[in-house]
Amino acid sequence: MTFYDGIFPFYPQPRKAWALNVNYIIVIIVFLVFASAFILIIPGIRGRARISWTFRVIISLFIGAVTVAVNFTTDWEVGLINTTTTYKSFSSAVVTADIGINVGLSGVNITLKGNPVHQINETIDYNEQFLWMFGSDYDKLYYDSLERGLPNPILYVAEKFSKNDPCGLHNQYRISGHYASACMWVAFCSWIICNILFSLPVFIYGAYMILVTAAFILFSLISFSTVRNVAFCNIQFGSEALKTYYGGSFWLTLATGLLCFLIGITFIILDWCVPEKLKSFFNTIEEDDVESEQLCYTNDGFDAI
Repeated sequence: MTFYDGIFPFYPQPRKAWALNVNYIIVIIVFLVFASAFILIIPGIRGRARISWTFRVIISLFIGAVTVAVNFTTDWEVGLINTTTTYKSFSSAVVTADIGINVGLSGVNITLKGNPVHQINETIDYNEQFLWMFGSDYDKLYYDSLERGLPNPILYVAEKFSKNDPCGLHNQYRISGHYASACMWVAFCSWIICNILFSLPVFIYGAYMILVTAAFILFSLISFSTVRNVAFCNIQFGSEALKTYYGGSFWLTLATGLLCFLIGITFIILDWCVPEKLKSFFNTIEEDDVESEQLCYTNDGFDAI
C-alpha cells in the first residue's frame, strides 16, 4: 500500500496540518469584497458626505465581520506548555515538544510540535481538531484518533474533553460555546437591523439597536467565560500543568462589544443634546445639495443683474 500511494498503514489519508476554518476564510473574503466595492465608489461621493460614509461603512463592516468570523475561530481560549513527555504507547521513548490547545466555540484544536521538530527519526508536527458542536460526535473523533495512532500527548489532552472524562469539560464547553455562538448570531441580526435604521430617518432607533448588538456580544462573552468558573481540571504533564488564558478572539469580541456600546451611547447623547449635529452627520449629502442649489441660485441672480 505504501509503495503505490505513500500512505502509511492505519492512515486512510495523508495527514495534513489544520490551518484555518474554510467558513472563516469565506467570511473574510465576503467582507473584503464589500469593503473593496465601497472603496471603488468613494470618489463618486461629494463633499463632507465622503467622510461620513467612509466612517460609517468601515466601522459597520468591521463590526459585522467580527460578529460572524469569531464563530469559526479557535482562539477564544489558548494554552501552551513546553515539556518532555512520552511520544507513543508501549514505548519508553520521550520527546521534548510544545503542546498547545486552542479552544473555540465549536471545538478544540490540539497541537504538538517537537523542539526540535525532528526527533527519534520522525517529524513531530501535529495539529488536530476535535469538534463538539451540535451535529458532531466528539467521542467518535476521539476514537478515530486512537485508531490512527496519534501521539500520546494529543490523545491525553483530547481525552480530557471527552464525554466520559470525570472532569466534565465536554458538557461545559459544548453548552457555553453553543449559547455564545447563538448570541453572536443574534448580534449579527441586530447589526443588520441597525444598519437599515441608520439608512432611514430614524437614527435614534438605530442607536438603540446597536446597543442591543453590544448587549448580545457581551452576553456571548459571559456565556463563554462561565466555563473557567465552573469547569476546572488540570491537564498535567509531569510536574507542570497546561494553563489556559483568553485568546485573541475573546479580546477582539470584547473590543467590538465595547465599540458598539460606545457608538450607541454617543448617538443617544447627540440626539438628546444636539440633534441637529446628528442629523447633519447622517444627511450630509442633502446639505451639500442644498448648498449647491443656493450657490447656483446666487450665481443666476448675479447674471440676471
